[in-house]
Parts: sequence; C-alpha cells; structure tokens
Amino acid sequence: MSRFSRCPMALGLCLSLCIGPRTAQAEEAVEPVRQQLLNDLVANGRPGAAFKHAFEAGDALTEFNFAAEQGVGANIGEGRRFTRFPRADLKGPGEWARHFPEREGGANATRCISCHSSPIANGAGGVAMNVVLDPNHTGDPKLYLERNTTPLFALGIPQRLAEEMTLELYRQRDDARFAACEAGASTVKLTAKGVSFGTLSVTRTTATPCVVDIETSGLTGIDADLVVRPFGWKGNHATLRSFTRAAAHNELGLQGTELVGGADGDFDGVTAELSVGDMTALTIYMAALERPVRMTELHDLGLLTLPETQARAIAAGEDRFAAIGCASCHTPQMTLNDPVFREPSLVPGYFDARFPDGSDPTGHGLRRDTPVSFDMRVDQPNNLVMLDTGKAYHLGALEVDSEGCGVAHWFTDFKRHDMGAALSDPSDPMGIGAAMFLTRSLAGVGSTGPWLHDGRATTLNEAILAHGGEAAQTRDGYVALPDEARAELVAFLENLIIYQADATH
Repeated sequence: MSRFSRCPMALGLCLSLCIGPRTAQAEEAVEPVRQQLLNDLVANGRPGAAFKHAFEAGDALTEFNFAAEQGVGANIGEGRRFTRFPRADLKGPGEWARHFPEREGGANATRCISCHSSPIANGAGGVAMNVVLDPNHTGDPKLYLERNTTPLFALGIPQRLAEEMTLELYRQRDDARFAACEAGASTVKLTAKGVSFGTLSVTRTTATPCVVDIETSGLTGIDADLVVRPFGWKGNHATLRSFTRAAAHNELGLQGTELVGGADGDFDGVTAELSVGDMTALTIYMAALERPVRMTELHDLGLLTLPETQARAIAAGEDRFAAIGCASCHTPQMTLNDPVFREPSLVPGYFDARFPDGSDPTGHGLRRDTPVSFDMRVDQPNNLVMLDTGKAYHLGALEVDSEGCGVAHWFTDFKRHDMGAALSDPSDPMGIGAAMFLTRSLAGVGSTGPWLHDGRATTLNEAILAHGGEAAQTRDGYVALPDEARAELVAFLENLIIYQADATH
C-alpha cells in the first residue's frame, strides 16, 4: 500500500504574471523515495532518470496534505498537534518543550504550500503565514522572533554560488597559511565573486612542522569557518537540505530519519516520517524549480508587452539602484563556473559528514560518488516556452553568457549586515547579532510582498525606508531622490518577478 496519494500540479498556468492557483490533475499513488533507487539510476548511467524521479517526488511531497498517520504535527500538549505560538510552558512528558531536536516553533501546517503560496504555489507567504519562534524556550513573547515566508524558486542557484564563493575563500586561506609557514605571518583580504569578506591573519607558531594560528576577528559578514551560508534570514544554513529538514521539523512536525534516526522526537506516535530519499527529492525539487525573471526579459522575448513609459522607468530605476549604492549589497549579477547542482554536494561544508542524528550518511545510501545532479542551464522541467518566432526558449533555466557560463541575477552578496536598531530582533538566540541579517535576494521581489524579515513592509518603498545600520547611507540616498526617481527605482524592483508560462503556449 502506498504511503499517500497526490494531486500533481500542472507545469504551468496561462500566460500571466502568476496570479491564481495551479490546476490539479488526477490522483496517483506515491511511495516513499528510496535513496538506493536514485543511487542505482546514477550508477547505471541514467542520471537524467534519477533527477526526474527525484524532482517529481519532491513536487508531490511539497503539495501533499499530510495527515496524523503520516506524522504531521507534533505532540504539542493539551491534546493538540499544531500551534501558531511556541509553547515552552508545556514541559510534561512528550510535550512541546521536550521534543528533540529542540523545537523553535510550530508545528503549524500540514503541507509546504500552505505557507509557500504567494503569488503561486512554491512562492512566498503573506503576514498570516509568518512563523513565530522561541529558539531559547524563554516562554516570553517579548523575545519571540517572527519570520516571513520566502519563495522556493530555483534555490540551486544560491547554493551553487555559495559553494563557489566558499571554495575561493578556502583557497585564499590556504595560500595565507602557506605564506605564513614561509615568512612567519600573513594577512589576506578575502574576496569571492567580487564580494569582500574582510581580512584573515595567519601567524606561524611552530616552524617544524609548521603550525599556524588563524585570527578571524577581521572577517565581516561570514563565520570563521568561511562557509557562505545562503539560507535563512540570518544566513544560518549552508545547504538547502539542512534548511529543508529543519523547516519540516519545526513547521510541519515531520521528522526525517536523518534528523532523529528511528526515534519519535516529537512524540506523535509516528517514526520514519521522511526518508533520506524524501529529503533528497525535496532538495532537488526546490533546487530545480524555475528561476525568477524580469519583466523586461519577458518583453524582449515577446511574452509580455511593456508600455514604453514603464520600460523607460525600469531602465532609469536600474541606474538609480546602482548609483545610490543598493547594488553594493544586492549584487545584481554573478557568474557560475560550474552550473551543475549536486545532492549531496562535493564541496566541503556543503555535505553532511554526519547526519544530525549522528549516523553516517553513506549508511543510508547518501553517497557523494552517486549524487543526483542536473545542469541548471538546461535541465529544469518548468517554463520551457515557445516564442512567437517558433523557437523554443528555456525561460526556467539559468541564463548563460557568450562563453556558455551560467549567469545568476540573484541580487545578494551572501553576507550578513547590520541593519540597524529599528529592524533588530528582540533577542539573539544564535549569537549572530540581533540586527544582523543576510542580504535578502531580490530575485522575484516584485511578486513576493510583504517584505522584510517579519513582513512589516507592505510596499517596497516602506522596505527601503526601513533600512538602517550599514544600509543607512543608501537609504538616505533614496530619500534624497526626487519623487519621480524614487518611483523609477521601485519600478525596477517591481520588474523582478516570479512567472510561469502556459505549458501549451
């Protein structure tokens, strides 16, 4: 008997700016994903089949409305399975405060797209979908954190960018270590894809063999291990897999085998709620969803007609965006040397040496010699469109330059920045800094309001005006612009959208 049945989404909508629900198709049974099956497909020369199987299974998992028999929810206490507010006061046997890993919030939903629903499935969430967290189990609402839901599209792009940036930083650290062994000391300015992460100082403490001390106090916007973490409002998750299993636990009450082993960490009477293969499928699905686009791009392709006045405003706004300093953090474009996403990753810092439950991933079949992979330039299943010229164009895939390298318009520097007292969290449970936040990607930002980490900004203008701290000077530059120039900058941001094309167009 299958674990559950599904209603798969259609691959697209009528040609629009993504308004309205996707169309449900006939139900079909879906079994838990077996990691070994994915491995066998890859090992037997069928990587495309492994990718397709994982993507389709991930699609089913994100849409499926889980029930208690599949382990959704958790033993909150008081006979409840779900809560919108943290309940650190419920400390009885098996209740909220006793769950492991320690619960931050929830459980508060029965499927992923309950929260990731705006403007379409896999998108962002309105204020009503905000999650409330109490990571330190204070039980004090004044210290609770509130987080707005971010979209899930094309998340392979930020992970691959982060991986390549981290490899650059690793190489610079290794060069500094070698130089210190030769000369006694070395200081290096760390940069990756044009982004500065401060300085690293290395001092030799023993000559033979060479032992060095690495001083990391000069780093900015990154942890001492030099791993660029592109997920989470605080930049606290390096991988899509890590972020996903934490969200499954906290928001859905679905505990992956890799998280708790065979235990029932949320005391809901169900174990093995998500298999290792399920987590791989969810990761691949979100990594391979279609990328956000630009309205100007759609106009150039003949998929959308922009009035001339709007096109001029967008172009002028892009210039304003750069001129006042927005682009110094919201980096408009980065190039990918290797556009292949792999799960598990081959880059140190981006794969689990041990699962959170302490087990060896290879014992569960998650092996780096048989990763599920896809080329982000060509393999995404969605948004392959037929242009009026009769030519097919893969709008969902990563853009490429004249040399065939991947070009990502992700609008972030992948650094943490001090955003000022007004945006500061009421507490700092992770020790990152209450006012420190990862630069929010602006990819799709025109489709994903409300804005900011807690959804307080109802317009993009409000979001810009709320910037403080390191962004105060740029905010002041925006304030100093004439009304028309500010409107142009907002028009440029509104041009960055989420879009799905009709599969029959």
